[in-house]
Formats: sequence, structure tokens, C-alpha cells
Amino acid sequence: MQLLNERERKVLDLLIEDPHIGVNQMSKLLDVSVVTVRSDFDDLADKGYLIRTRGGALPAFHPDILARQKNNFTVKTAIAKAAAKLIDDGDTVMIEAGTTTALIGRYLLGKRNVKVVTDSTLLLPYARSNPALYLTFVGGTFSPEAESMVGPIAVQHLELFHVKTAFIGTDGFSVENGLTTHMMEATDVVRAMHNRSDRTVLLADSGKWGQAGFARIIPLNEIDTLVTDSELPEDARTNILEMGIELLIVESKENGKG
Repeated sequence: MQLLNERERKVLDLLIEDPHIGVNQMSKLLDVSVVTVRSDFDDLADKGYLIRTRGGALPAFHPDILARQKNNFTVKTAIAKAAAKLIDDGDTVMIEAGTTTALIGRYLLGKRNVKVVTDSTLLLPYARSNPALYLTFVGGTFSPEAESMVGPIAVQHLELFHVKTAFIGTDGFSVENGLTTHMMEATDVVRAMHNRSDRTVLLADSGKWGQAGFARIIPLNEIDTLVTDSELPEDARTNILEMGIELLIVESKENGKG
């Protein structure tokens, strides 16, 4: 994620402490003009930290999530934007919790009658700012480090739905180990989304190729589409295409793990 200057960090901190803080109040606390505060809001929204609302802004991410978003942000947004293009008006989708998958919400503005089932609280700000987005949020146990709902209740709720496409993430993927995660409690949720959809789309930057998390989710050949960046090695591309997986590559100068 792009670096912030000192005032931008203060703006973000104030919004996290009080999401309903007004522009006038913030200008007084920062000792700057209202015009400057609005300009900071616009800049932070462009960088992905905030979602602009009428007369103000809301934090796009929980503070713990911001640290994960800092790495490889350009690639993550490019991947999410490409994934969002797979969603048409009237589609039904599931979006799994994750710092990349949640960014899909940024690019659903303008689409109509899209029904989204998710375990991710990171999508809530996008639902507030997009009246054409129909968000169903599953219950369960809240996991603050992932900003998600997990556990048996979350899985039971997911079983009530069937959607066209599930968008999922991973901490690592390879031919040998498939999709893996460091968060054991997330595996059942991801499997449920995969099983309750006609198509499964994996969003993963190339830095996760060959990495292995603690828990195995599903075999790699069970996904239908991989959206990744241009740094994915040629041998990996060959292996993935040989499995019959659709490969969507986004161009970006930035690369790394995240």
C-alpha cells in the first residue's frame, strides 16, 4: 500500500477512532482547512484506505488488516479489479474474507442487482456506499485478525445458498499442496463456498506460488479460474493451464507476498 504522510496517518487514525467524525471537527483537530481535509479524504480513498461518503469518509479496513494491505497493494488492487470484471449485472456471488478479495467491492459500483454472500466484514463499507449491491452477511464467530466470520454457524449459513461464482483467496498455492491457509478455522468456510458455487475463482498474487500454509483447503485442480499477476513463473503457468484452469494475468510492476 502506498506510504502515508504524517497528516494522512492522523486523518486515518481519527476516522478509525470515530467513523462519524465530521469534516469541520477534523479540520479543527488537525489545524487545517476544511478544503485540505476533503483533499486528504480524496487522496486516501484513491490509495484504498478510505471510502468516500457524502460529506465524509469511512475507513475501508480494520487497523489490523491495514498492515497486511501495505504489502503488494498495487498488485492486489489490479487482481481485484480484474476479478470484478467477471461479475455481471444480476449475478450471484460469494466473496471470501481476505485483503485481496475484499477489494472486489471497490469495483462493483455501476453494476446492478448483484447479490453477494460473504463472511467478510471488510465488504460492509462498500455495501453502505453502493445501494445496488445486495449483501448477505453470514453469522458465526468473529475473527478479528481476518475481519471474518468463521465456525459451524458460518458454514451452515453458506449451505443455504447456491451462487454462480465464488471468489476465494489463499496464503499459498502449488500443484503439490493445492490451496493452503495459516488460519485453520477458515478452511471449512472456503470449502463451503467452493461447494456451493458453479465456478470458483482464486485471487492470488504470484508471491504465493509455491508457498504452503498450515492447513490444506482444496486441491489446485478444483478451481476454475486463477487471477494473478505477470510475475507468475512460466513453469507455473504451464502447470496451471495443463490442469484446465483459466489463467487471467494482470500487469503490474509491483510484486511480493501479501
